[in-house]
Amino acid sequence: MDKYKHKYKYKKSLFRIPLFLCLFFSISACYKVPNKIEPKLSYNCKAQELKNFSHTFPPLTPSEKKSDWGTEYTIALTFAKKLDLYRAISTFERADILVPAENAERKEAIEYYILLCYYLAQRYDTLLDYFQTSELHHVDKSFLAFEDLLIILYESYLQTGQKEEAVKIQMMIQEHYPETATKLKLSAALIDADFQTLQALEKNPSLDFIPPFLDNYESKKKSITKAKLLNILPGAGYLYLGQHRSALTAFLINGLFIFATYEFFHNGYTAAAIITLSFEVGWYFGGINGAGEEAKFYNEQLYQKEASALMQKEKLFPFFSLKYTF
Repeated sequence: MDKYKHKYKYKKSLFRIPLFLCLFFSISACYKVPNKIEPKLSYNCKAQELKNFSHTFPPLTPSEKKSDWGTEYTIALTFAKKLDLYRAISTFERADILVPAENAERKEAIEYYILLCYYLAQRYDTLLDYFQTSELHHVDKSFLAFEDLLIILYESYLQTGQKEEAVKIQMMIQEHYPETATKLKLSAALIDADFQTLQALEKNPSLDFIPPFLDNYESKKKSITKAKLLNILPGAGYLYLGQHRSALTAFLINGLFIFATYEFFHNGYTAAAIITLSFEVGWYFGGINGAGEEAKFYNEQLYQKEASALMQKEKLFPFFSLKYTF
């Protein structure tokens, strides 16, 4: 009798594990996929584009060119104009070490060029760290490249997620350069996919390219809810997204587990049936949620493509708001 009780308890505990797994997979897989997309937009400038900008600082005097720091400065500018940014940074740093401390204007110019190199290399964290320790931290509107410096800092804070600092810089730009502030506001809205701001800006007659952009995106994007609902039939949600291979895989895997579960139950292998059922629950609900994630990813890729093309055409990336380069 004790032997049968032991077997009963063993089977009972065996059943609980797969049932717990079923419940766990069901709960964990059914979470809400956010509708807010998170695109990643940035612009890589080309060397020939630098020729379209004015030079920031006055050229070196004959005596400055003959100095050790002047030689390093000249070499660094050559590297920078070719967008050989890492060699430019190291050479500017040597010039910064050699330039006399009393030559404050040239020192600020060198440090600004180092900052600009980090910006063009999209090393935003390093840029902000360097800025905090540089003399540029104390410059004001009298600095020749002050507006460009603010633009660089504004984008760097946005790219590193420091929105409070970005707002502070935005307020400074708004105070001194209101037209630039308006353009940067539009740029930030496009980069962040801030549809509320974009819809408010589309009423501006000078921004007549915004309504067609928004209409085009709305007509092409995929519904996260629809993708999840369709995937109640395994694979249908992926098919809606144009992912035929994933749709076939999802259909076959779910079909295989359902068939295996049925066969095990039909042939009396209850424990094995519950185990395969627990795995099927994970695949099934995971597939529903996965279809939603894929719809979100599809929308992000679509937005990045459309927004990047628009921002390049209309010169809306912050880089195009700069007035000076090397």
